[in-house]
Amino acid sequence: MRSSPSPQLTAMKLDKRIPVVVHAPDPISREGTISQLRRHPEVDLVDEVTPHDEGVAVLLAESLNQALLTQLRRLVRSEGMRLVLVVNLIREAELLDVIECGVGAIVWRHEATSRRLLQAVTAAFHGDGDLPSDLLGRLLGQVGALRTGAVGGSGSRTTYLTPREIDVLRLVAEGMDTAGIAGKLSYSERTVKNIMQGLTTRLALRNRAHAVAYALREGYIS
Repeated sequence: MRSSPSPQLTAMKLDKRIPVVVHAPDPISREGTISQLRRHPEVDLVDEVTPHDEGVAVLLAESLNQALLTQLRRLVRSEGMRLVLVVNLIREAELLDVIECGVGAIVWRHEATSRRLLQAVTAAFHGDGDLPSDLLGRLLGQVGALRTGAVGGSGSRTTYLTPREIDVLRLVAEGMDTAGIAGKLSYSERTVKNIMQGLTTRLALRNRAHAVAYALREGYIS
């Protein structure tokens, strides 16, 4: 689900700078991340972001724990933030929890270069998914296992996706961004955004990554 255009080209399309707040477990990590992001004029580094700002929170962690998951949920549900998680380790059992908390972009700490951080921030700001390829593979495997073990299969569905929603989600899962999906399906970019917004609102999903996980788990795409 990684966006294909360069982050610089994508960010040039923004009407305003992206408000970004950095949370880290220690001052050195925080200052290092701020230093990397400060290189990009598209980013507006702030001490806090209000829901009105439609900003991005970048969270650094060694690994996941319950306190961090609670913080992720609070930032999304109470403060309306888009999330980038920069982490050393995510265990198999934690991956779906992270996605369902509302994290749209994940970066391994050893890959957290200035360019990579900007790509993740830009993707999160637009509501796009941006996961490392190895994590995406693990997510697909986990969701597949849940589907195999589910009782009742598709007959137990209480909600349904339309053919257009399924087409869009399939391309999101293949790594296409909004422009690529629009070109592939001969839709306008606005139409693609409206389809995604409609299904995420209707099904109370957090973002594109969460929507793809839902579609995979329910068997709409494979």
